[in-house]
Order: sequence, then structure tokens, then C-alpha cells
Amino acid sequence: MAIAPAMADDGLGDYRDRFEPLPHLPPIPADNSLSPAKVELGKFLFFEPRISSSGVISCATCHNPALGWTDRIPRATGHDGQIGERNTPTVLNSGFLGSQFWDGREPDLEGQALGPIEADVEMAMDLEQALERLDGFDVYQQKFAAAYPDDENPINANNLAMAIASFERTLNTPNSPFDRYLRGDMNALDQQEKDGMVAFVDNGCIACHRGPALTDSQFHRIQVPGSTDVGRYDVTGEESDRHKFRTPTLRNVAVTYPYMNNGATESLEEAVAIMGQEMLGQDFEEATIDDITAFLHTLTGQMPDFEVPALP
Repeated sequence: MAIAPAMADDGLGDYRDRFEPLPHLPPIPADNSLSPAKVELGKFLFFEPRISSSGVISCATCHNPALGWTDRIPRATGHDGQIGERNTPTVLNSGFLGSQFWDGREPDLEGQALGPIEADVEMAMDLEQALERLDGFDVYQQKFAAAYPDDENPINANNLAMAIASFERTLNTPNSPFDRYLRGDMNALDQQEKDGMVAFVDNGCIACHRGPALTDSQFHRIQVPGSTDVGRYDVTGEESDRHKFRTPTLRNVAVTYPYMNNGATESLEEAVAIMGQEMLGQDFEEATIDDITAFLHTLTGQMPDFEVPALP
């Protein structure tokens, strides 16, 4: 039988085999099973500003769905207008990461969820006060009880973290043009985008940006222009970790600018050039930068389909 043109092999199978399509869901931890009630509660909490001391900042303030689930500013603005030290990573596909935050100080989404609530430069809220505020609403009493029916007092910090983490695990972006290409649609990418994939592999980018989320979730030393951040050294105190940061995911990278830990890199082309110099010791030609950038644009997937909740 004749093979449909869209499925005809383009001769790049050896390159495609180096990549993995993004699954619809990341791994689900055994101690936090995914349930509709938890996801629904987590969605409310993600958009709830009353768990911040000012009452106006929520998780969605810095992880804005309209902005690639980040904030598109160099460094996040938190409670009382303070500027944080690092660029806000996107929460999209964060369940696929091996650790959370630029410095990997939390191993999973459950650990990550409570940090910004209590951080002085973010939501600056005492956790017990946040729980008390939630307990003052019948809606939250009902939603926590539905999500954790076996708990006598379900409005607690652990359940708060697990609910937010559950919602975040649903914020995935499968079916990008590149995913469709990996699954057999040879026409999902044009020739320049395919050339970019080849350049991405041949120049060694795939050494760190691999797996379904295009990150090894490991820590690598990089001092991007303008940054004095010591990175993972703050977590471990090990001199070998100075200026090391977790490899960011490249999924949706075209819509999650600006780039690098300090957010000082505005364009994707500039980011590709910097990574070539800092991590690979190469000065990419302009054509190579253009090709790799075109490839990176194919990693923008379908955004999560959900409704912003009407808060109590």
C-alpha cells in the first residue's frame, strides 16, 4: 500500500530517536494520587490571593496563564513591591522536572507549593494565618472535605500543598508541532525547523536538554551576563555547586521569555547564542542560531484547557 505523504520518512529517524514526545500527564506520586476533587481545590488555591499577606498576590500573579504561566518580567515582583533575585520559571510541565526552583531546593511540587506563600519577597504570609483565612469560607471547608474525606481536619498545610501540586500536574502542553512530528507526521515541521533539530543534536544541546520535558533536571555551572547569583551553592554550601542551576525545560520556551536565571536575556536568539558560548564553547553562526530558534518554536504545545474559578 502507498504510504500517505504526511507519514513518509524524511530520513531523519536517527535524530527523532533522540527525543521523546511529551505525555499528557507526568508521573503521579504514590502518596498524592490525582483526583478531580484535589485538582479542583488546587485550582481555587492557585488563584486565591487571600493566602498572601497583602490579599492581592496569588500563585497566578507570577504564573499567569495568559503569559505562558510565568510573568514575562526579568525578576518577579512580590509582597510590598520587592524584586526577587531570579526569573520566574513557568509552571507548565513542571511535574516532569526532577526538582523545583532554579537551585533545586525542593524535590517535588508538593515541596515547592508552600515556599512562595511564606517567602518574604513573594506572598509573605504566615502559613497558619493562611489556613485560618481559608477555614473562614464555607466553600473551602466543603472543597477540602471533598478532596480529603478521610481527614478529620482537612484544612492543613500538607493538604494545601498536595492540592496545589495536583492542579499543577495537570498543566501540561502535549501535541506541539514537534510532538506530532515525533509521532509520525513528517509535515508537522518545515525544513528550517528540521534543520534546527539537527543542529540542536549535532552541536550538543541535547546533552542537557533531553527527555520529554527537554531537561536533564541536573545542575550545571553558568554565569550569564549580569548575574552574580551563586545558584545551588545556597542550598548545598558545596563550592562545586557555586553558580550551578537546574537545566530549564525548553517546552514552550518561545512564550516564556525573558530567559536565564536573572531574566536579563530578552530574545530566544540571544539565549541560543549565549548557551552556545557559555555551555558549548561555540560561537554559533547566525544561520545556526536562526535554525535552532525555529526548532525551539515547535516546542510550544497546546495550553491547558480550564476555567479560572469564581472565588468565594
